[in-house]
Order: sequence, then structure tokens, then C-alpha cells
Amino acid sequence: MTARSRYDWTRADLGELLADEPRYRVDQVWQGLHDQGTEPEAWSNLPKALRLRVADALPSALAPVAESVSDDGETVKWLWSLADGQRIETVLMHYPDRTTVCVSSQAGCAMACGFCATGQAGFDRHLTTGEIVEQVVRARRRSAEAGKRLSNVVFMGMGEPFANYDRTWEAVRRIHDDLGLGARHLTLSTVGVVPGIRRLTDADLPVNLAVSLHVANDAERDELVPINRRYPLDVLAEACAAYVAATRRRLSFEWALIDGVNDSARHARELADYARPLRAHVNLIPLNPTPGYPVRGTSPEGVRAFARHLDELGVNATVRRTRGTDIDAACGQLRAGHQAGGASPVPSPTRR
Repeated sequence: MTARSRYDWTRADLGELLADEPRYRVDQVWQGLHDQGTEPEAWSNLPKALRLRVADALPSALAPVAESVSDDGETVKWLWSLADGQRIETVLMHYPDRTTVCVSSQAGCAMACGFCATGQAGFDRHLTTGEIVEQVVRARRRSAEAGKRLSNVVFMGMGEPFANYDRTWEAVRRIHDDLGLGARHLTLSTVGVVPGIRRLTDADLPVNLAVSLHVANDAERDELVPINRRYPLDVLAEACAAYVAATRRRLSFEWALIDGVNDSARHARELADYARPLRAHVNLIPLNPTPGYPVRGTSPEGVRAFARHLDELGVNATVRRTRGTDIDAACGQLRAGHQAGGASPVPSPTRR
């Protein structure tokens, strides 16, 4: 029996691995992994020989390549190397009222959104459930070291979660059941993969849905978000309406404001017309610049003007402060700067 990493193992798998040990040893290992989230060598309630055996059988999925800290320690971004050499990113963000980790669900992305550094790099492979879960465990551990509790998980890192639905949903269930984060504190983001939205509508955990919309007319969205050619806006709206009706959860639209591309008064009107019937909340995000996309994010004045337009049109919108611009915190940026073979050693950031 093999598993890619320690968090791909189920409790039943551990039972088989430790069949020659007292049953309570399985509980101790499970607690060490999920309740404590620490390395096997720290599990002092296990004999040293057993700790070594478990560490050898259950390797970590994530090897650190680079770590960057910004915003006076409030934003931490990791670049990890996986067992096969693929690289992914995770971002931890502390706010006054919550601590959120943004996790990746794929190495790379096949959605080909031109303004996204991950989309520019292309798709490598799906992540396993364990590779997703371990990102949360590592972030929770760092939060605890800072005296803060990890409260929220958003699937807004590298990759399209609904293109890797089965493994992503199993990770959601593990995060909920085994790590103890409530479903209402878990958010899945999609660029509009309608079959995934339909599956989420029928799921048995009331997690949140965020749709990366960015443009609310088909002609322009076809170019900016190519999946729109397969699932145009009317089809997407139908799936979103079914999700809202079935779950009674608030739908969110993510809108990366790009100077001269989707930040005009017309774009605000189109967004308002699309969002109002769905009672959707809009998160406005000034675009983080990427080397492969020559257009800049909307200016602070333009962001405020766009938000005012939406308010006047009856749409509830929040301007999300851009975090970690100086550490390449947008999806895929850190990986792009640390190509295989040219990685920098992990720095020792100042903890605050």
C-alpha cells in the first residue's frame, strides 16, 4: 500500500500500517497529524522507534523552496516542491478579525486566463487530497506560532478547484471533519466551471461559492476568461441561481479590476445587472501585475469610483486590499520567479 503523502492516508490506511501495534497507536498518530499538525518526531507519546517508522512511511508532501513575508508579518507566502518536483503556492493572511489561508488545488492551471500568472504558465497536474490538506495544516501551524487561530480556508490559489473536483471535495471534507474548520468558513472559487457548481449545489456541506467573474458580457469575457466560451454567462447564472436557491448561501463574485479593461461605468452597469438577480456580493480586487500581462491594475481612485457606481446601482461591493504585492502574492507569481533549477534558498523572515 502506498500513498503520496501523510495526509492522503485515511484512518483505515493507518490501521493497516500499524496492524501490529495496539489500536490506540492509530488514534495517537491520527491526533498527531490532525489535532496537533506536527511532525512525527514531536509526538512524545509514541516510542522513538515507532515515530521513526511513521515518519518513514508517511512522508510530507511539501518541501519548502521559498518563503516570503510582507505587510509587517501579516502575509506569508510559501512556494513548495512536491514529490515529483512540481511546485505550488500557499498564502497565509492575518486580518484583525480572522486568519485565512489561500490554498492551491492544482499545479498550474488549464483555464488560460491571460491576466493570471498561473494561467500563463499552463497546467501540470491535479493535486492529491493530501497535498491540499497539508497546505492547511502547515498554515495552521504557522498561525499558532504567531498566537493566532486559522479560521478560514479559501480555494483561490493555483488551479481551478472544480477541474479537480473529487480530490478537492475530499480535501474539504477532511478539513471540515478532521481539522475542525466549519463549512461556512470554507470557500471554493471557480472561473465558471458549471458542472462543478452543480455538484456543489447538491453537496452535503454548506461551503461558500465564489465565482471569478471579471467581465459581465460574453464578448469580452470570452477573451479574458476563455472557459466562458464553453459556459457562457446565461448558463453560469442559471447554475449560480440554483446554488443560491438550494443552499441559501450568499454568492460572491470576484472582480479583478484591470485598468482600461473592465473598470468603466459600462462595466459596472453590466456587473450590476448580472449580480442583482442573484443577490450576489462583489469583491473588487485591484489586479496584481504579472510579467506576462502588460495591463496594470486599476488605480485606487478608479477602484473607489467603480465601487461607488455599484453602490448607486444597488450592489453590495467590498474593496479587498491587495496583500503581498512586494512578495509576488498573486497566484503563480512566486513560482514564476523560482523556476526549477534556479530556486533561492528559504530565507529566515523576521517573525513579528
